[in-house]
Amino acid sequence: MENKSLWAFGTRQVVYGAIGAALYGAFSLLTNLIPLPAAGNITFRPAVAVLIFFGVAYGPWVGLLAGFIGNTMGDMLAGWGFYWNWSVGNGIMGMIPGLAMLAITNYKATQDIIKAVAWGAAGIAAGMLFASLTEMMVGGIDLNTALVGYFTPSFIGNMVVTIILLPILMVAFAAVSARRGR
Repeated sequence: MENKSLWAFGTRQVVYGAIGAALYGAFSLLTNLIPLPAAGNITFRPAVAVLIFFGVAYGPWVGLLAGFIGNTMGDMLAGWGFYWNWSVGNGIMGMIPGLAMLAITNYKATQDIIKAVAWGAAGIAAGMLFASLTEMMVGGIDLNTALVGYFTPSFIGNMVVTIILLPILMVAFAAVSARRGR
C-alpha cells in the first residue's frame, strides 16, 4: 500500500471522489424507484455500500465527494431534483467512514472489516440524522416523522446493505490489490 494521509486533498482525491460519485449515482439510480415500506421518500439503496467503501479505502474527502455528488446525480437523473440536505447527509455518510482509512490495513481481515462496518454505521447514523432532521426545516415535517418516517428506515436499510455488501467489496478489493502486487 502507498503512503496514506488522512486529510490530503489533491488530484487523487478528486479522481477517486469522481469515480465513487459516478458509481454511487449510477447504482442509486437503478434502485431509486424501490421505496422502503412505510417510509417517506426513502428508497432502498444497496449503493450505500459502495459509498462507505470509497470513504474507508480512500479517505474522508473522497467519501464526502462521492456521497454529495453521487446522491445529487442519482436524484437528478431520477427526476427528483436537488435536495441539498440529503446530498449533504450522503456526503457525511461517506466522510465519516473515511476517518477509518488509516486504521484499516488488511481489507480481508475480520477485525478490519468490523472496523469498516462500525465506521460505516457511524457515518450512516450521522448522515441520515442530519438529512432527516433538516427535513423538518426543508419539508415542514414534525420530529416524529423525521425520526420514525425518515431516519429509522434509512438507517436500517443502509445498515443492512452495508453489513452484507461492504465485507464483499473489501475482500474483492484485497484480491484485486494482491493481483496487482499492492
